[in-house]
This record gives sequence, structure tokens and C-alpha cells, in this order.
Amino acid sequence: MLKSVRVPALARRLSSLFFGLWLYGFSMAMMITAGLGLDPWDVFHQGVAERVSMSFGVITAITGVVVLLLWIPLRQRPGFGTIANVVVIAIAVDTSLAFLPEFNSMPVRIFMLVAGVLLNGLASVLYIGAGMGPGPRDGLMTGFVARTGLSVRLVRTTIEIVVLATGWLLGGTVGVGTVLYALGIGPTIQLLIKVLPRSMTAAVMHGGVTGDGEPARKVNAVGLV
Repeated sequence: MLKSVRVPALARRLSSLFFGLWLYGFSMAMMITAGLGLDPWDVFHQGVAERVSMSFGVITAITGVVVLLLWIPLRQRPGFGTIANVVVIAIAVDTSLAFLPEFNSMPVRIFMLVAGVLLNGLASVLYIGAGMGPGPRDGLMTGFVARTGLSVRLVRTTIEIVVLATGWLLGGTVGVGTVLYALGIGPTIQLLIKVLPRSMTAAVMHGGVTGDGEPARKVNAVGLV
């Protein structure tokens, strides 16, 4: 009887995790295709991709691994979802970019941008809501907060300003999409938390869970990966 309860619950969490991560990669590809500006981390990924002969997805994976190494001195422990985050999003964004065409029409590009931000919010709720570990960049933020005692707002803002400025200097796309993402992703996730079933969103209210399955420090989820 116990197994009959646990297996479906695990299956739902895994489905939410992998679908959410794949959707996250697809939403990233939509915003890249729109060409109107990306979120700070993707500005950085794109900037690096402009300088080396590697795909966008490979750059996101390498960045994820480097960020995970920074977890070590911060004493953060990855979960299964943390590792899946690095692999699945990289594959999803490259696969999606291979199939999405370039759009010249500005209305279509605006639609791709707005739809990308909205889908990114949904993807964030799904994969964080699975409660199987935060993304590498989420963990970097919460790790610094835990070790320094500084506010989430200050740590997050500092990290993203550094990442955004570096990406922009490397040639990443900064534009109206960057502003839209910054202003829109939080309210989008907050709205989805209210309308989706609580079983899908409970972990989001705690910023995911740590590698040992315990709720992480409570923070506002804003869609970092």
C-alpha cells in the first residue's frame, strides 16, 4: 500500500521536473529568437557563445558546472534536479534553436518575447515545484545569502548586475526583453502559484529543496536556473 502511494507521487515530481526543464530551455530559445534582449544569465551565455565555437546550450551547461563548483566553499548540496537542470536545459535550448526559424516581423518577435517570458515563468514553477533541488544559479544565490547574512535582494541584484555587464561586454543582447524579463518574471510566477494546484507549487514558496530533501531557505522564486 505504501509503495502504491509513493511511486505515483515520485512519477509526478519527475514529470514536473523534466517537463519544466525542457519548457525552460524552449522558452529561452524563444527569447533568443526574438532578438529583443535576454535575461542577465542568458546575456552572459550568449556573450560567451559569440566568443567561442560552442553552442548556446553547451555554454549554459559549462556555466552550470562552474557555478556548481562555487557551491563547494558555500557548503551547498545539489539534488537530483540540480544535475538534471544542467543537462536537460542545455539539450532543450539547442534542440529548440535548431527548429525555430528567424523572424523578421516585429509583431511576431514581440509575441515570441512575451510568450517566452510567460512560458519561462510556468517552467520555473514546474521544475522548482518538483522539489528535487534548486538550479545551480539559484543555489549560488541562496548559498551567498546563507554564508554572508546579506539580503536576498542585495545578493541577487549584485550577481545579476555582474553577470549582465560581463555578458553585454562580450556581445550578449541587452534590450527591452531584458527589462521585460526583470519586471515580468516575478509577477508571472506569483500568479501561477495562486492558480496552479498547491501540490505543484509548495516547493516554490521555499525556493526548492536542498540536496537532502529538506526545504531550503525561504526566498521569493524568480526563475533563475
